Amino acid sequence: MPENLLVAFGLTLLAGLATGIGSMLAFFTSTTNTKFLSWMLGFSAGVMIYVSMIEIFVKAKDALVGSLGQQTGNWLTVAGFFGGILLIAFIDKFVPEQGNPHELKKVEDINKSNVKQTDHSLLKMGSFTALAIAIHNFPEGIATFTAALQDPGLGVAITVAIAIHNIPEGIAVAVPVYFATGDRKKAFKLSFLSGLAEPVGALVAFLILMPFLNDVMFGLIFAAVAGIMVFISLDELLPAAKKYDEGHLSIYGLIAGMAVMAVSLLLFI
Repeated sequence: MPENLLVAFGLTLLAGLATGIGSMLAFFTSTTNTKFLSWMLGFSAGVMIYVSMIEIFVKAKDALVGSLGQQTGNWLTVAGFFGGILLIAFIDKFVPEQGNPHELKKVEDINKSNVKQTDHSLLKMGSFTALAIAIHNFPEGIATFTAALQDPGLGVAITVAIAIHNIPEGIAVAVPVYFATGDRKKAFKLSFLSGLAEPVGALVAFLILMPFLNDVMFGLIFAAVAGIMVFISLDELLPAAKKYDEGHLSIYGLIAGMAVMAVSLLLFI
């Protein structure tokens, strides 16, 4: 497992930096390809749901049943899964409404702005959005890190899925901050910093969880990770994909994500 540490940290950092990619897209492209974005968000949800239920949940169950027996292991797996859902739902509940990262922005919004002076309410909204995304990214960082530590191939799949969903979040930070200030550097910096919560989550997982990482702890963490990823998919990715949806593209993306994940798991067994 120690040899996977650098890989796990690297993958978590890449996932987090995708918010910065989102803000750069906002500045260097003139339109949002809504069809492609809808498909990719659906694809990301498909990857995350499939890998959570078929791979991560099963690995958690195997670890817990192997350590604690059939009955206790099964109950703890289910408890860990719904515990992860409750954790991310609790975080979501206490994010200020002004910074709701689900309120997606388009690249075109940057080009419509004509900023003469700082708009403090918009700047506050952009700052809250950055904070909200950072709070969401923290448990995602723990999820990516622990998955990559146990199985680098699984970590790559999760990294790709999370990175895809971080791109529109980067746009969601950059647009209101740029609207408010006219300052591209400030907008990019806030977007970039919100993504760094992901590797910070990995660092916390390494410093606090690693010393206690036995089969039981691993099983509980993996069960919670499965719950977190399913919640993110159903609460964030699919609603966002449906906002941009045309002709069921988000569902086609969802099925494609599941299929790609299924094939990749079969190839690496």
